[in-house]
Amino acid sequence: MTTDAVPSPPPVPAPPSLPPAPAKGPRSAPDRLLSVLGAFDLEHPALSLTDISRRAGLSLSTAHRLVTALAEWGALERDDSGLYHVGLRLWELAALAPRGPALRQIALPYLEDLYEATHENVQLAVRDGNEVVYIEWLSGRSAVGVHIRVGARWPLHATGVGLALLAHGDPEFQEEYCAGPLASFTPYTVTEPARLRRMLADVRRAGVAVSSRQVTDDALSVAAPVRGPGGSVVAAVSVVVPQADAQVPVLVPAVRLAARGISRGLGWQPEKGT
Repeated sequence: MTTDAVPSPPPVPAPPSLPPAPAKGPRSAPDRLLSVLGAFDLEHPALSLTDISRRAGLSLSTAHRLVTALAEWGALERDDSGLYHVGLRLWELAALAPRGPALRQIALPYLEDLYEATHENVQLAVRDGNEVVYIEWLSGRSAVGVHIRVGARWPLHATGVGLALLAHGDPEFQEEYCAGPLASFTPYTVTEPARLRRMLADVRRAGVAVSSRQVTDDALSVAAPVRGPGGSVVAAVSVVVPQADAQVPVLVPAVRLAARGISRGLGWQPEKGT
């Protein structure tokens, strides 16, 4: 099933990250500008002007003009070696996102409580299209080794938080996602549409996703959905533990309690009797 983290060692390859493909036909000014920003990713955090030009599919002169404008505004920064990095101005804008730092601020006390109760890796994530994006994680020295960062992305079916989010998505979206293709990371990754559909039904019935050995073969995660004011699922919280020592019946109530606390903090009011 899945794990929310990427233990290390051994290293696990991240989902493919490809350079933006040049668009067919004339490209609009916003498209060219965004392609410059899209040239940066986890594997390419620092780029030369030539690298940006190539990865964005732009001429060197166009890339130079756009990079200069972005650097003047603060979206990009140039270091002493001449390489460009994402600038702090973008971080300031990202801090305004309701599913980013704002959600993290509300969730953090409950994430800390979950960590204190388990002393294992604790993670908070949201869905963006077909992927899960991690917006917070807590870890300890005695927890299963992980190599993950805020902002990391993984396919929904390959993570515990992703399963919790996918299971509560629109039925049309679920069916489209289950139809594949479903990337495989270990021999245990679920790649059969029918099996994934059954897993999602189990998540809805149980209220939690128990996910094992999907990204690596030594970790297991238990995840629960986080609800917003209207009751819709807006995020998911999980705890990641060594698969060999996992005590799922002990972890489930703790994860549910954390998810419920975050949901209340966001303004969700459970129906009586739930």
